[in-house]
This record gives sequence, C-alpha cells and structure tokens, in this order.
Amino acid sequence: MAAPASSRPRISVDGKFFRLGESKFFVQGLAYGPFAENGNGEPFPLPAQVAKDFAQIRELGANLVRVYHVPPRWFLDLAEQHGLKVMVDVPWAKHICFLDGEDTRSAARSAVREAATACAMHPAVFAISVVNEIPSDIVRWSGPARIAAFIEELIEVVKAVDAECLCTFANYPTTEYLHAQNVDFICFNVYLHHQKPFENYLARLQMNADAKPLLLGEFGIDSIREGEARQAEILRWQIETAFRGGVAGAVVFSYTDDWHKGGRHVNDWAFGLTTRERQPKPAFAAVSDTFKAAPYFPLHYSPMVSVVVACYNGERTLKTCLDSLERLNYPSYEVILVDDGSTDSTPQIASLYPKIRYLRHDNLGLSAARNTGIQAAQGEIVAFTDADCRADEDWLYYLVGDLVNSRFTGIGGHNFLPPEDSWIASAVMVSPGGPAHVMLTDRVAEHIPGCNMAFYKWALDEIGGFDPIFRLAGDDVDVCWRLQQRGYKIGFSPAGFVWHYRRSTAQAYLKQQKGYGEAEALLVRKHPEYFNSFGGSIWQGRIYTPARIGIVIRPPMIYHGAFGSAFFQSIYTAAPSMWLMLLTSLEYHLFITIPLFVLGTVFTTLLPLGITSLLVSVTLCVAAAVQADIPKKKRQFWSRPLVALLFFLQPIVRGSARHQGRLLLNQAPLSAHETLDTLDLKHQGKNFEVVQYWSEKGIDRMDFLRRVLEQLDKDGWQNKTDAGWSAYDVEIYGSRWCNLQLVLASEAHASGKQLLRCRLRTAWSLLAQIVFCTTMAIELLLIGVVGPVRGLVFVLVLSLVSFIWLLYSEQRDLQRIMAVFLDKVAKQAALTKIELPAPEKKPAAAQEAQKP
Repeated sequence: MAAPASSRPRISVDGKFFRLGESKFFVQGLAYGPFAENGNGEPFPLPAQVAKDFAQIRELGANLVRVYHVPPRWFLDLAEQHGLKVMVDVPWAKHICFLDGEDTRSAARSAVREAATACAMHPAVFAISVVNEIPSDIVRWSGPARIAAFIEELIEVVKAVDAECLCTFANYPTTEYLHAQNVDFICFNVYLHHQKPFENYLARLQMNADAKPLLLGEFGIDSIREGEARQAEILRWQIETAFRGGVAGAVVFSYTDDWHKGGRHVNDWAFGLTTRERQPKPAFAAVSDTFKAAPYFPLHYSPMVSVVVACYNGERTLKTCLDSLERLNYPSYEVILVDDGSTDSTPQIASLYPKIRYLRHDNLGLSAARNTGIQAAQGEIVAFTDADCRADEDWLYYLVGDLVNSRFTGIGGHNFLPPEDSWIASAVMVSPGGPAHVMLTDRVAEHIPGCNMAFYKWALDEIGGFDPIFRLAGDDVDVCWRLQQRGYKIGFSPAGFVWHYRRSTAQAYLKQQKGYGEAEALLVRKHPEYFNSFGGSIWQGRIYTPARIGIVIRPPMIYHGAFGSAFFQSIYTAAPSMWLMLLTSLEYHLFITIPLFVLGTVFTTLLPLGITSLLVSVTLCVAAAVQADIPKKKRQFWSRPLVALLFFLQPIVRGSARHQGRLLLNQAPLSAHETLDTLDLKHQGKNFEVVQYWSEKGIDRMDFLRRVLEQLDKDGWQNKTDAGWSAYDVEIYGSRWCNLQLVLASEAHASGKQLLRCRLRTAWSLLAQIVFCTTMAIELLLIGVVGPVRGLVFVLVLSLVSFIWLLYSEQRDLQRIMAVFLDKVAKQAALTKIELPAPEKKPAAAQEAQKP
C-alpha cells in the first residue's frame, strides 16, 4: 500500500543542488506543452496519450517535465507512477501592466493560490514557478523593485498553502536584473547557440545565483532553421556544458513539436525532440545519450589530489569532516590529517580512520600544519579544507574539474552554513568578518577562503608554501597575493562547495575576530600595498559574503539598450560604500566618541555630541541586524539583537588586535642582535648609511638579495620584500621604534668586475610616529590650558627633544648592526668590503677598474 503523499520524501535544496531523501537530485527535464485543450477542457492531452508520452520521456532518461498550466490531479498521479517530477508554471496576465490595477494583482494572487492548493503535498511536484518571463517593457513600466516585491508576495502565497514547496520564477536574459530574494532556486531560460557565449553566460548566472542552485529552465534549438542534425549537435554540448558548469539541472525545450500558443497551433517552429506524431528526431537520441551520462561527465584529466586537513583541538566537528572526506566522488585522492599538537581527543578520532594518513607535530600554527601536509602530499594537486567543515560529496569533482579545464593555478569555492548548525552560528554567519571569496570577474578570484581551496603542488613549492608567521589566519590571503604577484590566476568553482560550521558562541566568534586582526597586522607589514592607512584591507574585486558589510549609496544602473530593446539587459550595482561603516570602527570611537565623552566631563556642551556619536554607531549596527538575511528556520527572538551586538563589537575587537599587532609586534630589542663586531663599531663615529662591496668575478644582484633574505630569516629578523610597488628591495623591522629600508645597486666595471652598493635608510616606525604626535598634541594642549609657563615649556620641550634623540640613536644603532650583518653576508659571497673615507670618493680599485 502506497504511503500517504504527505509522508513521502520531497525535493529539498541542498547547497547548490537539490536532494531527494539521502540522494542528490539533478534535474534532467523536458518542457511538456503548452497544448491545446483536450475533450475535457484541460490544456493537456488525454490521460492515455499522456501515459504514452511519459513512458517515452522516461525512455529518453528524463526525470522531470515542466508544464505551463496547472495540471489536474490525474496528471500528477501519472507522473508519480512513471517516476517523473513536475515543475508547474502558473499562468496569469503577466503581459499587461498588472501592477496598475488591484483587480489584476488580485487575479494573479488567486491563480497562484489555486495552483498551490491543487498541487499541495503531492510527491510528484518538484516546484512551482509563480511567473514565467515577464516582458521587459512591462518591468520597465512598473519598475524592477515593484515587480520583484510582487513576485516575492506571490511566493509567500504558495508558502502559506504549502510551506515545504519549492518556489521560483522563470527569468530570462532580457530581465536578468530582476531579483526576488525569497526564491528557493534561480531559474533561467537561455537560448544561445554558440558554445563559448553559452559557457560565459552560465558563469555569469552562477555568480548571480550565488549560494542558491541554478536551474536552466529552458533551452532548445529550432530544427526548421538550424536543421535536425544541428539541433542534435547543439543540444548534446549544451547539456554537457551545463552540468560540467555545476547547474542543478537542465530542462530542454521541448518534448514534441505538438505546440499550442495564443489559441492556435504553432507550425513555424519545431523545437521538439519528437515530431507532432511523437516520432523521435536525431536530437532525441542525442539528448538520451547525454542524459544517461549526466550529471557526472568524465573529467578530461583526473590528477591525484591530496586533501590536507589541519586540525587543532577540533574534536567537536572532526568526525563529521572525516566522514565526508571518505565519501568523495573522485577517482584518485588521499586525505592527510595534520594534528597541530591537539590536546583533545583528536588522536583517538583519527585512529578510527585507517585509510586517512595521520601526521602530528607540536603546536606550530595553521601555516606550519598546512606545510607539513604539502610536504607529505603525493598528489599533483593539494586541496585544503578545515576540521570544522563537511565537504559535499562532489566537492573535488567540480573543484578539480574547473581547475584542470582552465589556466588557473589555484581554485576555491563556496562555504555554506550547515542546516544542522545552531541559531547562534546562523547569527555569526551574517555578522562581519566571516570567510568570503572576492571576485574580480565571473570566474577569476582575488581571494578564496582557506576552508575551501586547491592549488597545483608545483605552485605551492615555487612560493615556499604557507608563511609560518600566520599561526591562526591570514595564510590563505598571503598565498593568494603571492601567487598573483607572480602572474598566476586563481579561479572559482561555484559547484565545488563545503559546509562550514561557524563559531557556536559569541565569545568564540570574537576570539576568532581577534585572531583575524592579529593576522591583518602581519599582512600589513608584508603586503602594505593592499591596505589603507588604518590597516583595513583594500580589495579590487567584489566581496561575496552573507553579511551586509557596507551600504550602497548609489542606486544600481541597468543597461536596457536603446528604447529598452536589448536582448541581454544587465544590472550594474555600485560597490558598497564603506565610509558609513567607519562610524562603527575602533578608530572612530578612539578619536571621536571617547574624546567627546572625556571633554564632555569638563565642557558639558560637548556631552550631547558624545552621546550622539555613540548612538550613530549603535543605529548603524541595528540597521545591519535588521537587514541581515538570517535563515528562517534558525531565527530566534534574540537573533537580530545578537547580530547587532556582534556588528558593534567586531570592529573594536578586530581593530584593537590589528593595531596592537602593528604597534606592539613582538620583536627582540636591538641589544639582542649586538655582537662583539657590532659593539666594536659603536663609538667610532662612522657613517653606515652606505656600505659597498667589491667583486673581482662579479655577483648577480638578485643572488646577493637571496642570500640576504635567507640570512635575515635565519637570524630572526622580521622583513618584507618588495612586491613591485616599493622604492626599496627589503624592509627590515629592527625594533618597535624604527625600521630600515635596504636598497641595492650594482655597478658593472671592466673585466666583469663589480661594485655592489647598499643603502641603509632608516625611518620611524608607526608606533614612534604615533607616540611623537600624541606627545606633541598633549604638550600643546597643556600649554594652551596652563599657559606659557616658562618652566613647564622647558620641561615639555626637553622631553620631546629627548624622545627624538632616543629615536635618532635607535636608527644609528640599527644602521650599524645591519652594516655588520651585510658584511657577514658579503664575506660568505666572497666579496671585499670597501672602506670609504668620504661617501663621494670612489675606492682606488674601482677607479682603476674604470680606466680603459
């Protein structure tokens, strides 16, 4: 006895795909109709003919039919008997200016409600499309925002009848700019007959779909104009291209040439895979063969992949992670679990997975753990995910497939909130600072998150792997930037996704943001060209994240074409303006809010300004919480207040960690680098701004720089090399008070001899600049309040001069120590130190070598 319809499994959304029960459901569909009315007044063939059609459709390999009228119950029952799902388009008067009259809006609502009621809870129903292809001039007349709001209203009508029914609306390129926020998946009708434009447009649609599944709701070829052979050829590559591109399904238009529209049979178009008499065309066999291979078309090349999971005390989610990695749909891969000195039950959990390679070392940090995995990797590609992630079973299939079919050196993908995660995690997800990808184009990424990324192993070896100074975060950003600086490109795979468990408490989230701030301090030193003066990162691309991190001031612009005639009408949304969010930053509170409150205790007229300043920040955080897209099933009474609180605290915690890292970076004092050689030079009064070395055989300048960098790392000097934007070769962070910039120049002389000049230019550190400016401001304030008291002015000036003398002495000491350091490197390279009595006088050896 069949189970009641309401108890049978129904199609659900699962990340970028659909799922039916425990298995993924890839739509392989055909458009069915529209047809002329049958003898019972129904816009479908009679039941006997429908049963024959369904049998032939199943023979083709399809699992869904898309219909353009609300089907009667017998139709849905027949579909269920034949193992077919039905996607229902609801017809109503979309071709008129329906928003201009309440009667037309009411008629549309009624039509959608009746369709939802007729289809409610039936297991054959895949989804309801509340409207199909609204004419662009109608949208232009009423305005995209009003049209989108009405579509959202119609979807709510369906959900009120059947909350579990999937809903969408069928869009097309002419109204590409039309977006409804509450659709369960994105549905697009696309008719493009050339492969490259078809691939490019799919990539664009995937970016527009973002975290939702993409369904190609219609695509097809007219066999009258293109010919039957051409129809078969195009449909074959279209289906394969679509599924390789990560679509959740594809619906071919159409099953038969028996097509009725506008009260008459359509005779001058033949999109069907069969004739009116249901005789198969060549396209029938082509689609049948391609559907049988779909959705997993063999990869052109399936290199060995090493999946590296770095874990530190990740017992809460590690088992879920490893379970998912054992079920990957990829022919050749290994999993390497690197235990970064965990103190929890990580070793015991790892012992349950004998097929997974388990490596353990002391707690050295995230980058070191990933480097351990790279060194042990046997694969041509190294993929990375985290212990708090659960990989989709097709993760590697799409990730590697997109990588090997491109010229990318690395690739990444989405990371989604798992449906089983907590309501606090969902609030964390829509709060600022979470892992996100940054896109330069529809395919090229500027940054991919470390929880979902893969690179060719040779590329990681070329850049020396991950930088061990990044212990908690920032390693993925650094690797992406270093690869891009070498001219390599990083791609994005929309279908290669993982589920990423967020922090389960507010305290854990803020601790994570503190770690991100510390990582940013390190990134600022290593990649200053990517940061503004406050230490905030400057991205060239668009950031894709569930959190609303900025406010768009300029309205989006839509390209309609002349008189709204363009076939492709695209929206160009202005980048979010971040200046308003500066009013929630740590700097804003330090320099505006707090001073106003402090001065308000003395000058009471300033106190209201301080209160207003704080209220502005709080208001922005509340506004961000109100507009946050929290999943409905995860919303609690405290969700939005928690998001508002996290929006307020996150920039303070992350900013303080970033500035603390920049100003108080743990550095050994200069005295720790003193040696007998450096101390011998301390009181000789020499100028160490320029040091020079002579080579009888010549030495490559880049080779000498390489030696310098190796010795700096060996001796524990923090440094940053030029990335192509600086006027120096290496910047060395000598102490908290000063830095040194090293510039090399090579003079070629006769007989292959060479003079190597090294300029040692020192500068105040950021901390020194802040202390000096703050001291100066306080002294001027004291003089202004107390008055020009002679003794006070003398003491203040003396303290300032003393501080400047301290900085000058620190700079001289740094030059002296680095000069001895360079002498050591030069000696190892068999270079001769040239002592100059005066900077402008050349050494005798150099003068002699310059003679003809």
